[in-house]
Amino acid sequence: MNITDDHITTPDSMLPKSVHHLMVDGKDIYLVGTAHVSKKSVEDVRDTIKKVKPDVVCVELCAARYKAIVERDVWKQMDIFKTIREKKALFLLAQLIMTSFYRKLGDQLGVQPGAEMLEGIKQAEKNKSELVLADRDIEITLKRVWGYLNLYNKLKMIVQLVVAVFSTEKIDTPLIEQMKNHDQLETILESFAKSLPEVKKRLIDERDIFLARKIRNAPGKNIVAVIGAGHVPGIQDHLHDNAPIEHLLEIPPKSMAPSIIKWTIPTLIIALLVLGFLKGGVEHSVHSIYIWILVNGILSSVGASLALAHPLTIIASFIAAPITSLNPMIAAGLIAGLVQAGVKKPTVADLEDLPNAVSTVRGFWMNPMSRILLVVVMVNLGSSLGTFISGGWIAARVF
Repeated sequence: MNITDDHITTPDSMLPKSVHHLMVDGKDIYLVGTAHVSKKSVEDVRDTIKKVKPDVVCVELCAARYKAIVERDVWKQMDIFKTIREKKALFLLAQLIMTSFYRKLGDQLGVQPGAEMLEGIKQAEKNKSELVLADRDIEITLKRVWGYLNLYNKLKMIVQLVVAVFSTEKIDTPLIEQMKNHDQLETILESFAKSLPEVKKRLIDERDIFLARKIRNAPGKNIVAVIGAGHVPGIQDHLHDNAPIEHLLEIPPKSMAPSIIKWTIPTLIIALLVLGFLKGGVEHSVHSIYIWILVNGILSSVGASLALAHPLTIIASFIAAPITSLNPMIAAGLIAGLVQAGVKKPTVADLEDLPNAVSTVRGFWMNPMSRILLVVVMVNLGSSLGTFISGGWIAARVF
């Protein structure tokens, strides 16, 4: 064995092939490149920590993801009314889609998603190593990913996520293990970068820098870092760099465009109604109001119906949409979601079953909790469509 300062360095030949050993500032850093749904990765993590006996184990988790992975009953603590009021329904739905994607992979391969991270946590406790949560907060990451995308790329990303979740293609263990191959991973990321370069920059490249800094600055001289294999090359590139990373925690400033559009549309609709009255009289304006109410109401209630909402929610959607479309401070989906949550409040059993339910299309629609989220999104889509169709119709009548 090689002696460096006052600690023992484990020979690389004794370690799994997925381990990359680097020396930085007198520290021995062992990067364990893992696949998030791989039995072999769990074994690699266990073997590496047992052989290295590190002072510190870093895991690719933030505090929120650590809590979610360790406390399996976290779904039971969710306050759906608070989620809807804080307008986080779409954010939560996106998280569920990602959970569904990894759960599907895990079911096919017979391994719990994130099992390698759990093994790192378990072995750190066994070895009495200090545990460091090395990843950037997931909410900051998602806000930076979403905030820097234009409308077209946002739609493109949503479509790709939905296709990935509901794809019936089987992914086998050899393919997952193949994905850990350095060259193949670079090819995958290069392809992803061409499709959505902004997503790769925020989701992969920025976190490579953040992870590298957290690992480098971890206490102790013997460090094992359990990270996704896709981050290994980037972390290796940035481990020797100790530049500030505070800018990677900044939330992108909100664009003024959505606010301008929110207030411009109702202003234009009201202006069209006034202009219609001046040009065609009361009867013309009354017909335009009917168009506004019926188109908005019908399309919003259709959205609620597609989400299999309760009849009272469908009625509430019809009533709310024409009013909320003229008030940028409140959305029809918020009203519909609160009504749905009130008349069909999820039970503890529904919340416990949520991670399983979202793994299928039927489960998304049948679980009362995910159905509430779908109601919010579908009603808002219906209301938005109704606003543009009825607004265009009214404008055509005026001009």
